[in-house]
Amino acid sequence: MASKYPHVFAPFEIRGVLFKNRLEQAPPGCFFAGDDRGFVTEKFVRYFRQYARGGVAVCNVGNCTIDITESCDEARQLQLSDPECVQPLKLFAEMCEGYGAHGSLELTHNGKDTPFENVGHPAYSASSFITKAEERRSQFLHREPYATIEMSREKIRETVQKYARAASFCKQAGMKICMIHGAHGNLIAQFASPYYNRRTDEYGGSLENRARFACEILDAVREAVGPNFVIEYRLSAEEFHPEQMHLDETIRFIGYIKDKIDILHVSSGLHDLWGEPYYMRWLMTNYTMEQQINVGFSEAIKKAYPDLMVCVVGAIKDPGQAEEIIASGKADLVAMNRALHADYDMPKKYAEGREWEHMPCLRCSCFRMASPHTAKLCSVNPMWGRYEEYPEGVLPPALRKKKVAVIGGGPAGVEATKWLLQRGHEVTLYEKESSIGGHIRDAVSAPFKTDLRLYLQYMRDFAANCGARVLLNTPATPELLAAEQYDAIIAAVGADPIMPHVPGWDKPHVFWAPEAENGSVPCGEQVVIIGGSSVGTEASINLGMQGKKCTVLEMAKRVDLMRTGAESDLLRMSEENGVTRMLGWKLTEIRDHSVLAENADSGEVREIPADTVLMAVGMKPRRSLALEFAHLCPETSFYIIGDASQSGEIRDAVFNAFEAVRYL
Repeated sequence: MASKYPHVFAPFEIRGVLFKNRLEQAPPGCFFAGDDRGFVTEKFVRYFRQYARGGVAVCNVGNCTIDITESCDEARQLQLSDPECVQPLKLFAEMCEGYGAHGSLELTHNGKDTPFENVGHPAYSASSFITKAEERRSQFLHREPYATIEMSREKIRETVQKYARAASFCKQAGMKICMIHGAHGNLIAQFASPYYNRRTDEYGGSLENRARFACEILDAVREAVGPNFVIEYRLSAEEFHPEQMHLDETIRFIGYIKDKIDILHVSSGLHDLWGEPYYMRWLMTNYTMEQQINVGFSEAIKKAYPDLMVCVVGAIKDPGQAEEIIASGKADLVAMNRALHADYDMPKKYAEGREWEHMPCLRCSCFRMASPHTAKLCSVNPMWGRYEEYPEGVLPPALRKKKVAVIGGGPAGVEATKWLLQRGHEVTLYEKESSIGGHIRDAVSAPFKTDLRLYLQYMRDFAANCGARVLLNTPATPELLAAEQYDAIIAAVGADPIMPHVPGWDKPHVFWAPEAENGSVPCGEQVVIIGGSSVGTEASINLGMQGKKCTVLEMAKRVDLMRTGAESDLLRMSEENGVTRMLGWKLTEIRDHSVLAENADSGEVREIPADTVLMAVGMKPRRSLALEFAHLCPETSFYIIGDASQSGEIRDAVFNAFEAVRYL
């Protein structure tokens, strides 16, 4: 039976090359090129296999340098300047082809962003200047900053041919498509930019001149690869920097290249790890930002050039969203990256009608907290990166089928259920409330929690469709479980909010912060929130959006919100919604209409008006409750997981559940 997504799964053909659907894997960094020469390795192929197997039409590999001696800003980058790279590349191309997908490389010269220390000389660019990143880097390394080298005409011609040579290597390896990276402030974008391009020759000044470098590259690539090869060109439709490229100018720029490319890949933002304030906010949006952030740009480009095939990337979560984008003519293809980290089998699941199995990306912090070299790669997908241990992305069947009880329907309990079922066990899930979700139910009320709401829906859909016996409104008791004689018991009973016992802590206007957010308790107009980490910060923003006057008290002098991936946005939203943040202040007393707080340094005491006091200082595991079930099965088959073991984030609960049950 056909899927519900006819536009997404519609095959199409360009230049005689057949694409099986309209989904691309957006280009991530490769991470796994060989340390010695930067060639494709077996590990590289195994890593990308999980995406090809999942059902995308194109597997893109990001940041493949056309000359490792000039453009090198990541460890283990794939390099395309040595002819000997071709033979290893065939392993990647053939693997993708085996799954009906196309392997594609993002051909890159990052220009200004190569550190001197990586290549032994200053970076090349359209003009000579010192970047903010280089200023910060030089301070960090205690040396003078290096200005970029303005590329001579001869150097430009040489670089154009390097792009052409890299594309020809792709074709020689058996690929039928490659991507020219003209986005995110890389070298081609530096030539196009009125901010970086300060030249006065035929490559600078007017937009036509600034587009010349890109045009020459595309012409040379076409000559190198011939007519039966697809060229995809990636650009930032909007760079957001006040002095950079904006959509109206980008649309005019496209006019110069549109007849030289087959697919336009629409992204946005700039790439600068060290200095520019416009870095990852738009390249990798966080959970406080809108989804489908570039679709408006792709729609405008399609209106300007209706015959141009356009791919759009950026916080597109699933094929359902992609179907609407394509069906409405806002783009012809959709690319995803983090959404496929969260669930690389997502295309297959949607095509086969298994949407309830899809694990949605939380847009949390995977690029800040993890890489494929570390554990806990993705908050919702513990299989991501385990491609060597589990090459098919599934747990093997258990040697003996067991009868297992899972107590608690929060993230840990649902994840434990999933992996237990995959092992072939008989599972009963006990949930004392009327719905699945655990404390996630308490954390989704803020308007900017769209991603978390989708995750809550996933948990509920999975529980309803997975085949486990799910008992809602059923508190687990030792007597109830003893009667069932389980072979194993997984206690995922969660945690309770910590309520500091300062004078007045038990007054009737003192609550746990999420209770006030979700409306289960009354909340006044002058709110003091105790605790300035993510829970307290998000609660203050949510209540501030409702017009309440919020003050956040935090004992620490500095709160690290980077783990959320949204620190700057959360602080900006706090300011915009009138939240007062008092760091280094300790709550000492709660009164009927105020609180007292003491400054950690000066000892100053302030009285702050408050008709509601909300606690957001952490959670205490319900270990005593969990241990009531420890002797109702063989003791070596009893596990405490999630917040009941140690209070943490969704990421911790998911991985804790996976590790507990994957050998059960």
